[in-house]
Amino acid sequence: MARAMFEYTKTILKKVSFDATLFCKEVQKAVNRLLPYEIDELRIFIDSLVQQNPELNQCLIYLKA
Repeated sequence: MARAMFEYTKTILKKVSFDATLFCKEVQKAVNRLLPYEIDELRIFIDSLVQQNPELNQCLIYLKA
């Protein structure tokens, strides 16, 4: 079940990556929902999205430990 949540989160983040505000809200939700090792994987995924959309960089603050 947890893996499905991770994949769902990635799908949602891809869909809202056009809007930094929405993206940040979804990142916050994901941090509350996912397991610690999934958050590490999510950080890698978000880094790749930030390469394509630099304005999403502001949301990385929610992933800091």
